[in-house]
Amino acid sequence: MKDFTYYAPTKVVFGKGVENKVGEHLKARGYKKVLIHFGGGSIRSTGVLERVEKSLDSAGIKWLELGGVEPNPKIGLVREGIAFAKQEQVDFILAIGGGSVIDSAKSIALGLANGIDPWKLIVDKIIPKTCFPLGVVLTIAAAGSEMSSSHVISNPDLHLKRSLNSDLVRPEIAFENPELTYSVSPYQTACGIVDTMMHTLERYYTADTDTELTDRIAEGLLVSVKNAGLTAMANPRDYEARATLMWASSLSHNGLTGCGKLAPFPAHKIEHDVSGLHDSVSHGAGLAVLFPAWARFIYHLDVRKFAQGAVRIWGVDMDHDHPERTALKGIEAMQAYFAALGMPRTVSELGVDSSEYRHLAEMSTNGGSSPLKSYIPLGIDEIIAIYHLAE
Repeated sequence: MKDFTYYAPTKVVFGKGVENKVGEHLKARGYKKVLIHFGGGSIRSTGVLERVEKSLDSAGIKWLELGGVEPNPKIGLVREGIAFAKQEQVDFILAIGGGSVIDSAKSIALGLANGIDPWKLIVDKIIPKTCFPLGVVLTIAAAGSEMSSSHVISNPDLHLKRSLNSDLVRPEIAFENPELTYSVSPYQTACGIVDTMMHTLERYYTADTDTELTDRIAEGLLVSVKNAGLTAMANPRDYEARATLMWASSLSHNGLTGCGKLAPFPAHKIEHDVSGLHDSVSHGAGLAVLFPAWARFIYHLDVRKFAQGAVRIWGVDMDHDHPERTALKGIEAMQAYFAALGMPRTVSELGVDSSEYRHLAEMSTNGGSSPLKSYIPLGIDEIIAIYHLAE
């Protein structure tokens, strides 16, 4: 097990009706004026926004709204949010939504606190020195951004989607009511299930050894999500299934399932360029296609671990004479599970044409100069091979 630092400073307030307690918690922390950041009209129609605003009113906290966050959140709205927050002199940012809204709020918070355009922070690899206070009312179990150290922003002018990781962007507080996910569509629920699993799967399948405890934690989470996912798809109002998915979303990406390991997230980075180039592609759907293809490309370099995952996570019988067969059956079982959720199986279903493979691979590797880290470096040719395995 490698040396590690585990840091999870986010206070989680979990359970039914917790969105009604936002005001009292923020008042106790001394905040007086909040910028509420959200996406479309669903949080109005479901009453979530009204309940949060009433809670703030009851606590004597002023608030302003900035909606309009889209999937694959855009740098343009982030810049608008920075200017608006400065003008109104808010002292806290509250994201109400899922990963896209939270990531947009994180980017606004970085820009406000550091006085540097957030896109410049990302592309110039500038290490932020501080972050503006922010919190979350979670409405979708998926990205795990409510506790994570990462965020992803898109620049549609450049057709790029890039991330910045820093412990500074971990939200101060997260309010998690599983009932708020009842209204999430089946497709987006499925995307969220995949996204949650991927944050642990990308930490699980690494070249690290002697990580039995971390592996068992990861396997427990993945099996729980696998089972709860099927239940939630069949009965969207099953509270226990929704609660499992919501809590797993947070734990899967707060670092817990990767302690003692190095996880470079190659499939995530490949997918970011797919959804950066094709804005209509949901992150979870892209991963449902690309991660199994990456696994097929790489499994022979770690047959032991892929066979272990096949048995412990996907319920495949171990073939001790031919463990590579077990490993492959595990990948097949994973892909079949994603398909059962209604996820795509091929890149063509994502709208990606084979003529784009090289361009996408060049985007992922900075023209070939920066291969992605994995069991082996993934350069242009290797990434193109992964796309072919996803056909």
